Amino acid sequence: MKKFFALLLALVMVLSLVACGDKKTDDNQGDTNTDDQQGETTTYTNPDDIEDNMTSEDGKYEIAFVTDVGQLKDKSFNQGTFDGVKLYAANNGLSYKYYQPANGDQATDDDRYDAMKAAVDGGAKVVVCAGFMQEKALKRAAEEFTDTSFVFIDGYSLKDSNDQVLSNVAGIAFKEEQCGYFAGYAVVKEGYEKLGFTGGGGGTNPACIRYGWGFAQGANDAAKEMNKTVDLNYSWEYGASFQASPELQTMVSGWYSNGTEIVFACGGSMFQSVAAAASAEDGKVVGVDVDQSSESETVVTSAMKGLSDAAVWAIAKVYDGTFSEIGGTDTSLGVAENSVGLPTDTWSMENFTVADYEELFQKVLNGELTINNNDKMANPDEGGLTNVNVNYIGG
Repeated sequence: MKKFFALLLALVMVLSLVACGDKKTDDNQGDTNTDDQQGETTTYTNPDDIEDNMTSEDGKYEIAFVTDVGQLKDKSFNQGTFDGVKLYAANNGLSYKYYQPANGDQATDDDRYDAMKAAVDGGAKVVVCAGFMQEKALKRAAEEFTDTSFVFIDGYSLKDSNDQVLSNVAGIAFKEEQCGYFAGYAVVKEGYEKLGFTGGGGGTNPACIRYGWGFAQGANDAAKEMNKTVDLNYSWEYGASFQASPELQTMVSGWYSNGTEIVFACGGSMFQSVAAAASAEDGKVVGVDVDQSSESETVVTSAMKGLSDAAVWAIAKVYDGTFSEIGGTDTSLGVAENSVGLPTDTWSMENFTVADYEELFQKVLNGELTINNNDKMANPDEGGLTNVNVNYIGG
């Protein structure tokens, strides 16, 4: 995958209290220790080398993360975002803490607000909130705690009760339709003809809809170029909570046993159910949000977005005094910012090569190829696809 925010992050690291080391791969894997002339300093490039829990000497935690539904260590959305929180904090000598709203996948807006309030009461200067379901609670918290900066990942700008823009909220979204497109195009070019998509949010999550709609468009365009038609099972069932479940695994196992070759698992911990079904049925998987190839041998590729780097970039703006540039605005990150794509360091496809992918990436970058970003297209069968037979199951 292209390096995320290459120039911006270089500047961030130069201005940081402790400079980060160079990235070694797409997902921040690399050496962790460096020495400077004044003594030994640990520089982190791999978030897995940073503890999830730290103890602050003064009992205050300056950088906070409020999780979305699902597990913190979901190998996907929550974990990818928290990785950025840990990296910035650890490399700048700042305290950090994560807060999970009460009641798990049944969390209410009050539960989410309580987590945000706990973060502010705990000394947070900046609170990173993950997931569109945070909207109502975040609006309430931002209006109440005006001296705190909030980063709304997979979010958008918010207005207060007087219809005024909340300048202490930065909405950071991604162009998931682009990396979804790359994944759909790639697997069809690789030779897969019977595809599946299972998404989180019940067909109401804009990010998941963009992922799936992009995947369908990419599959359609590749099939058209190859003068063939491919099949696509498309479901929002068992994904409302973004959790793994026996029901989801049973459904996807049925797909595989009936001929589906590869499934795009788009929904946090739902990946675990899809990967388990794929392992049992000799199927393949497309991962989401981060490179999930290390989680299962069934993963062919992953539709990735720069969650960690986006968090680092936004948090840095709080500390370098430029948060006003993104506070109260909508930031959408895509190919132009090198913030979406496929992982090239773990490439396993043979018929569709890295060079083919880079050529496709360039077409999107230079405007030769435009991908529809309709975040209401929950059913791609309504999108006028010509070379994909959609079996829409709904939610």
